[in-house]
Amino acid sequence: MLLVIDVGNTETMLGVFDGTELAAHWRVTTVRGRTRDEYRLLLGGMLAMEGYARSKLSGVAVSSVVPPATHALRDVAGFLADGPVLVIEPGVKTGMPILIDNPREVGADRIVNAVAAAHLYGAPAVVVDFGTSTNFDVVSAEREYIGGVISTGLEVSQEALIRATAALRRVELIPPRSVIGKGTVEAIQSGLLYGHAGLVDGIMNRILAELGGDVHTLATGGLASTIVPYCGTVDTVDEFLTLHGLRLIAEMNA
Repeated sequence: MLLVIDVGNTETMLGVFDGTELAAHWRVTTVRGRTRDEYRLLLGGMLAMEGYARSKLSGVAVSSVVPPATHALRDVAGFLADGPVLVIEPGVKTGMPILIDNPREVGADRIVNAVAAAHLYGAPAVVVDFGTSTNFDVVSAEREYIGGVISTGLEVSQEALIRATAALRRVELIPPRSVIGKGTVEAIQSGLLYGHAGLVDGIMNRILAELGGDVHTLATGGLASTIVPYCGTVDTVDEFLTLHGLRLIAEMNA
């Protein structure tokens, strides 16, 4: 069994694969200052609670966009599983050429998503990852990573709105009764949800116009199921795309 860990700016997702099947998964809040001992207690306890002893786990694959967490997990991963530890970073085999100006600056999660999209859904493809930021990653017909778009995430937009105004407040991210809000809460909900959906469709249409042809469009990330119902340009939601990408890259590097 393989343990996979994806550390994002807001949330960390873990999964255990039995072959190609995702047998278990968890989400926890990312804490930048979390120590190695805290990771051992938290992650080790979660795995033990579900019956995943160290001896059952044959390896670990980690992607992280939070450097302190990367360093801590590099040390802790060996405690969690009885096998090799793979951290996604420059030099790791992904089977995908990275055709941008500086390949080293691309976040590990973005490459992992691109690899998963190409293998599981085919190419060309565009992946929208709804997290702290909303990222678009583009895979060419030749299965090359050719770039993408980074935009403000939905929750970051809400926090910015609250901080910049005196009377507005945080709202539940659910659709209002109508686009035209009948009160302040509904007006904020409409602006956030439909505004972000419009952002996704606007950027996606421009990407598709540049690519041309038949392109598969995917969404992943914690907020995908919240936004995609109001988008017109996303074909598929795969909540666990990043975890599958980690599995695929671990298999390539075994």
